[in-house]
Amino acid sequence: MSIHASVEQGKSNVVLDGYLEALALVERLHRLLLDVIKDEFERVGIIEINAVQALLLFNIGDNEVTAGELKTRGYYQGSNVSYNLKKLVEMGYMHHQRCEIDRRSVRVRLTARGREIRDLISALFARHAHGLLSKNVIDDDTLSDMSDTLRRMERYWTDQIRYIY
Repeated sequence: MSIHASVEQGKSNVVLDGYLEALALVERLHRLLLDVIKDEFERVGIIEINAVQALLLFNIGDNEVTAGELKTRGYYQGSNVSYNLKKLVEMGYMHHQRCEIDRRSVRVRLTARGREIRDLISALFARHAHGLLSKNVIDDDTLSDMSDTLRRMERYWTDQIRYIY
């Protein structure tokens, strides 16, 4: 093996190691986020809704959407979003209504109760953002760079799904 090929192989291994570490961190951070939300709910005495459902309410916000739109945006898997939307409607956190144009489609929006959960999650995230800055865990520039990098990875993965096959 030539010196050039050996150097290239070494760079490739470093990138692979960094990529695998980033993947593991993304997975761990998502699980940890769900645990943070679960702990907040336990602290305030909310037991009937889980962290995934709370994030669904947060992501819907003030919008009126279909399950298909949530899947298309990439937030949720098909059966997962349908199950959780059904549960949230049954528990009174969401309204649902058949679409006027496409009767097969159901549009959902938050009820007042759903907006309370969304607001609770918003407040939690605002506290975290303030805490990250005030404790010098991360600054605006680093957070912006990190978000830019994650968006580029998201675009790369999306392109892999759309154009590889």
